[in-house]
Amino acid sequence: MRAVWLREFGGPEVLVPGPAPDPEPGPGQVLVEVAHANLTFVETMFRATGFGPFTGEPPLIPGNGVGGTIGAVGPGVDPALVGRLVVTGTGGTGGYAERVVVDQHAPIPVPPGLPLDTAVALLADGRTALMLARAAGLRAGDRVLVEAAAGGVGTLLVQLVARAGATVVAAAGGPAKVNLLRAAAVDVVVDYRQPDWAGRVRAAVDALDVVFDGVGGTIAREAFDLLDRGGRMLSFGLAGGAWADVPADVAAARGVTLLRPRPRPDELRALTEEALAMAADGRLRPLIAQRFPLERAAEAHAAIQSRSTVGKTLLDVR
Repeated sequence: MRAVWLREFGGPEVLVPGPAPDPEPGPGQVLVEVAHANLTFVETMFRATGFGPFTGEPPLIPGNGVGGTIGAVGPGVDPALVGRLVVTGTGGTGGYAERVVVDQHAPIPVPPGLPLDTAVALLADGRTALMLARAAGLRAGDRVLVEAAAGGVGTLLVQLVARAGATVVAAAGGPAKVNLLRAAAVDVVVDYRQPDWAGRVRAAVDALDVVFDGVGGTIAREAFDLLDRGGRMLSFGLAGGAWADVPADVAAARGVTLLRPRPRPDELRALTEEALAMAADGRLRPLIAQRFPLERAAEAHAAIQSRSTVGKTLLDVR
């Protein structure tokens, strides 16, 4: 089968297309014929340094989320599953390939009428956005900052915040991303690359009730300083290169709650199923803005790493 190999940790160029043995499902497993592979920022960090929640040493096939059709089942698995359209995690590796083998309970059925690529775009980002929105306890009238608002998780959070009746304050890096958000009629849009971005937020809404921090570093600390007493801050990304550095005692003195939800695997699955259901009935819409064929995975990683992408980036395998 066709695949993309990570031969060593390093720049995007270390992702090299090449053949790989066809996997065979064992007892309790299913084989998925992959149509689309999900790409995330953390995968670019793993490729570069080995950092992140994934394990393994090169050479390996990276990729942690795919969508496709169950093409075969192993011993002890219901043969009626063959032909089912599903999305699934891979356990951290193996996703940049034409076929993957996973535990029979890992795949999540795609709701009728929902395009497969939309489902793949929601596999990681949809559950993350829903988890954050629930943990924040969004209320009508809240003033909510979404950092990295033009990204995969950010564009979904913007929708969920608006659905809750809260004021959306979207922060993104660079004119193209700012223009995208303005075109979507977001309440307040700022460019966090501009030195006066926090002042613009304060001028627009005075203070914040919730911060969804997708950047980390200095931006996160400036966002924290905008929170009113009783505010909540949740971090979901480190596009700036480091997690938010807000000491718990400083937050407590300000009357701010730092929330770090850690859902169980069954909760993550339920969140994913809910995100897919919301997309199927039009309540949640991922933005798939970049697509690359499987063999150009290195270009896809380079685009994500350069911060030039918006919304979701997918690898089209078939």
